[in-house]
Amino acid sequence: MIVISDMMGTLTTGSPVLGLVDWVRHNQSRMQAQLYTASIMPSYFMAKCGWIDWQKWGQGLMVDSLKIVKEATPEKMKAVGEWAVEHDLWQKRRADVIARLTDHRSKGAQVYIASSVIEPLIEPFANRIGAQTIGTPVEYTNGQVRVAGSLVAQERKIEQVLSRLSVDRLDFAYGDTEQDIPLLEHADHPVAVYPDEKLRATALARGWEILGSREDAGQE
Repeated sequence: MIVISDMMGTLTTGSPVLGLVDWVRHNQSRMQAQLYTASIMPSYFMAKCGWIDWQKWGQGLMVDSLKIVKEATPEKMKAVGEWAVEHDLWQKRRADVIARLTDHRSKGAQVYIASSVIEPLIEPFANRIGAQTIGTPVEYTNGQVRVAGSLVAQERKIEQVLSRLSVDRLDFAYGDTEQDIPLLEHADHPVAVYPDEKLRATALARGWEILGSREDAGQE
């Protein structure tokens, strides 16, 4: 049995960017972290008000934030990932969804986290629940880390999943936004987790399981 779950919003309400910036604040330069945080505030308010797409803004910010990690190496990014998960992403985990994945795994399922988040920031989270990862890869050049290719999101996410696992269908898939619909469509048991408005409408129309609601969780 193959189980695929999105990460952001599905397994955690934390932020990989905030986790990365927090690592910079404590391990590299407090001033640099403060300046970067100040620089993103205008776009944050625009996204929060709905003037620009919230999820696309977050994905773009994750790519942009990599530039503030100086003298980047795989070992350093592993430390960044561990810090981000320990101090942000894991603390804000959705315990009910993680319990589902843990149960699947206890019954012998192969569990994967598929996400647009860069792989160094997914792996420490996945390790905590015994999952494998299909994330956005990174590359290192002259002390800088950057995304290698396109983000693993929307149609590209399901393409990567099916290609990597050499399958046509999934047994279970979990996602929380409209961007996860292509992933959920390829599962025999799609689950909309604390879904946004568009995913919730799709799930209701197609008879998909809905786990949790944003209103009950205090999310907009």
